[in-house]
Order: sequence, then structure tokens, then C-alpha cells
Amino acid sequence: MKNFTFYQPKTVAQVVNLLDTKWGKTEILAGGTDLLDLQKEYVAQPDKVVSLSGVAGLGNIDISQAKSGTAVKIGAGVKLAAIAEHTELKKLVPALTQTAAIVGGPQIRNIGTLGGNLCQRNRCWYFRDEHVNCLLKGGDKCFALPADAENRYHAIFTQGHKCVMVNPSTLAPVLLAFGGTVEVQGPKGIRVIDLAQFFQAPSSTGQRETVLSPDEVVISVLFGVPAGHMNASYEVRQKQSYDWPLVQAAASFNYADKKADAVRIVLGHVAPTPYVATKAQEAITGKEITEETAALAGKAAASGAKPLGQNGYKVKLVETAVKRALLAAVGKKYWE
Repeated sequence: MKNFTFYQPKTVAQVVNLLDTKWGKTEILAGGTDLLDLQKEYVAQPDKVVSLSGVAGLGNIDISQAKSGTAVKIGAGVKLAAIAEHTELKKLVPALTQTAAIVGGPQIRNIGTLGGNLCQRNRCWYFRDEHVNCLLKGGDKCFALPADAENRYHAIFTQGHKCVMVNPSTLAPVLLAFGGTVEVQGPKGIRVIDLAQFFQAPSSTGQRETVLSPDEVVISVLFGVPAGHMNASYEVRQKQSYDWPLVQAAASFNYADKKADAVRIVLGHVAPTPYVATKAQEAITGKEITEETAALAGKAAASGAKPLGQNGYKVKLVETAVKRALLAAVGKKYWE
């Protein structure tokens, strides 16, 4: 691991002053579960590491009543375990607390943060291999695209993407389904970004998985929860802990008179960014959520997928995950 200078600022303003205008020279340390790996793999070799552990105001969860329902603000430094265990969040947004409760294992959840989960680098094994000079490390091609590549965990919605990694955040699809926004602070002050625009598909070494500038830091996530709101998230995994999902579906909607309205269905781990399943949303809007309608929404969600050589199995998993997330949101047993 390359030697670096370690900083422990006390305020967000001090953090911003320590950051650089180009990626690579300085890295932010939240929980450290991703950055440590990147440094050990020689993918990240910063001159400076800026810790957020002592920064005031990043560890709060604020819930208040608004005209349209309930307003929630979660600081970027809030631990995943704290989100999973929060009593009021469990009632309001079970999709979020249940997802946070199964990230990694207990050790990771007790040190990993909301901001770190959203901003972590991708897990493509070509990107993580110090010997592979892929698109995101100055190379001229994505090594996961050829027919004989090891791409069973990569994207199936690949249209227009030079890099076919999948976004690794499991909280992102849920928060995006809630219509969440991100507060970030940089040299010019605070700006608010819709989560739908926060993530991007990187294609060069000068880009990352978010639209953050190198001299900006996430400080909080905000979203509203209308009265009568239903939500759930369903993940398909190979094993139950210390793993990322193969496919994830987050569903959020209002359900007055057993008719789904304001539907948001977001898929995770199937595209370089969290993928809004527009066709699935249209398929279920205005309908009662039953086994049949949920299954039709699942098929609609998978339409348009273009799998790579080894990941065609994800298409069926998308159908299943969407169906089960919708049924779980209204309290129906999807295993019957």
C-alpha cells in the first residue's frame, strides 16, 4: 500500500478544503470497507486520505411531519446498522431498513455508512485487478464485453454503455424508488441532486460512478413518505451474507382502494446505474397487486434486457424479484 497523509477534519468545510480538483490524489474515508480494499488492490493510491469519522452533523436521522406526509433526512455518516435498527424507519420505510439489515455482515454494517454505500466503487473483477488496464483505469476497452469474458455478474441492460459494470449500492435502488435527493457540499456551497441524476455510467478514468466532483462530499439524503405509502425490496443472492445481490428490485407506491399509484420500481445490479423499470411501473399503475399483475410487471421490467455471454439467467431473476417485491409491499406471501 502506498504511503499517504491522514487527515481528521471536524467540519464539512474543512473536508472540502482538503479535497482536490482531480480524482486520485485524495480519497474520502467513511467506514473504510471499500477504500481499504481499493488501496490493497493498488486501484486507489492517494496522497491524502480524509476521514469523516470526526465530522460533526453527519450522523443524524431526522424525521418530521410535512404537508404531504413524512419527511426523512439521513446523514451520510449514519451507520448501516443504525438505519436497520431505527424503530420509526422500520414502520415508515421497511424496504430501507430491511435492505440495510442484510448488507455484508454485522461487522460491515456497524462500520459502513450511508454515504459510503452510495459512493462505493464498482466491484467488477477486471476493474479491481491491478494488472488489468480497463476503461476506468486509462485503458481503451471493457474486458467484460467479449463473448468469452467472465461476465456472469455484469449488466444485462447494456445499451449505450462502454463499461458494463453494475452499480454495487443496495441502498441506492430503494432510495431512488422513494424519489430521494442527495445533499452535497463543495467549494461553492451546498447543492441538491435528485438520486435519479446522481449516478452515472463511467467510461473513462476521469469519471466515477456518481456525478460528484472530486472536491465535493455527500452530507445527507432526503426523501418524503406520503400517507398510505407501500414499499418493499427483494434481493436474489447466492448466499445470505457477505455478498452482493445478483438482482435487486425496490418497489414504492401509494395503494388507495387497492389501486397502485405513483409507482416507482427500481432495479439494482443489472446496469451501470440503478435502473428505473419504466415499463413495469406502467404495467402495474392503476391495478390491484395480485400474483398475476405482479408477474406481468416482472416480465415488463425484464423487457429490453440484452444479456452478455454468461448472465442471461438475470433476466428471469428480474421477473421474480419485481414480482416478489410488489407482493411483499402489500403483505402478500410470494412463496405460496
